Amino acid sequence: MTLRNITRRQLMRHAAASGVLVTMGPQAISQTDRPVRLVLPVAAGSGVDALTRAIGPALSKSLGHPIVVENLPGAGGIIGTLALTKSTPDGRTLSIVSNNHVVFPSVLKSVPFDPLGDITPISIIGTAPMVLVVNSKLPAIDSKQLIALMQAKPGLINYASGGNGTLPHLAAAMFVDEAGVKASHIPYKGVSPMVTDLIGGQVDFGILSLGAIHAQLKSGALRAIGVASAERSAAAPQIPTFKEQGLANFVIDAWFAVIGPKGIPPAEVAHIHSALTETFRSADVIASMAKQGITVALSTPDQAKAYFRSELAKYATLVKKAGVEPQ
Repeated sequence: MTLRNITRRQLMRHAAASGVLVTMGPQAISQTDRPVRLVLPVAAGSGVDALTRAIGPALSKSLGHPIVVENLPGAGGIIGTLALTKSTPDGRTLSIVSNNHVVFPSVLKSVPFDPLGDITPISIIGTAPMVLVVNSKLPAIDSKQLIALMQAKPGLINYASGGNGTLPHLAAAMFVDEAGVKASHIPYKGVSPMVTDLIGGQVDFGILSLGAIHAQLKSGALRAIGVASAERSAAAPQIPTFKEQGLANFVIDAWFAVIGPKGIPPAEVAHIHSALTETFRSADVIASMAKQGITVALSTPDQAKAYFRSELAKYATLVKKAGVEPQ
């Protein structure tokens, strides 16, 4: 199956496999009462999923409609995003995406949608720190020791990702390139199985947003080597940056954005943006974002569109520098 030949039936099958119900046909309820679908192109347990679940109740209240969150993982995020782009542009189907959305064109040979032309950008939400973690059995407590291990065993130390072409894949490839060492990539079908095998010691290290592995760090199931932000995170101030550890050029943050399918009427875009603004003023949401280390900075729709365009160019350069071959 090629990405360009994904059918409605296949989308439904992926949805069923992820434990969610996707209604593609006529609705039994009125258009007025129809809920807002938040289609996530990721599995449960990711940073995007954690953020979405945290803001769901407040966003539902702000929009004035119930919200149904649908995880549609697969093909590194392509399945869910493709489902979004094929939905009706009435403001009732939205998605929260991350850097993956603009990384796809640089790391995949074929993408079945235009990451700019087939969406309606609504707002960049903000950024979150990326943390390099190792399993508790690996004898490394900082980047110097981890790099020494990779130098001693070229290609034998491996790193996990949530799938080929995802941000964890690119971030780890960038770290390996910056360190001047070799390591093997082990792609998983989502963040949850990736984290499970990291904890179990089946893989050596990986890079994830702080929100996705905060509990595992707190319990000691995973060990943090460093944060890839320019500065330490207020949510985990004990984790040093890679700049502090001698890798000044290894800086990458996760970001999150709300998008819809192409063609949402401007008035509806304005309504959704206003609801987002109200949502992120909620005390509960503010507290949750702080716990996940997310710095909230909502953009306008026009700013979001410009940001997507600039990030497309940025990651094309980073992918080339890190030597990641399109797959």
